Amino acid sequence: MDRAVFFSSQAGRNIDAPRHVKTRFGIGEIVRHRMFDFRGVIFDIDPVFANSEEWYQAIPEEIRPDRDQPFYHLLAENEDCSYVAYVSQQNLLRDTSGGPIDHPHIAQLFEQFDGGRYRMRRALTH
Repeated sequence: MDRAVFFSSQAGRNIDAPRHVKTRFGIGEIVRHRMFDFRGVIFDIDPVFANSEEWYQAIPEEIRPDRDQPFYHLLAENEDCSYVAYVSQQNLLRDTSGGPIDHPHIAQLFEQFDGGRYRMRRALTH
């Protein structure tokens, strides 16, 4: 399989990943965490785990996800607050509530909420 190397500022190191990865979700899509009560909108995707080793080891071993799967960056919210989350594909489900996300950074990354998803600002797309 074709491989690629990219630098992850979160991990502080180069990450080796497959050049092509099939993801279950896309940028602008609203998802819900499988185990924890929060939802969010995807704003970036890593083809494999690309965060720090300390972050990974802080996850309890019995629920620690596999590194070799897509990981999603979310503008997330729960009943108490808004934050940025980093979640493995195995721990995400499509959100079926149909409502928008109430996160203070939505307007910086997305233009509008339409048809159950957000559209990335044109200036931020390739």
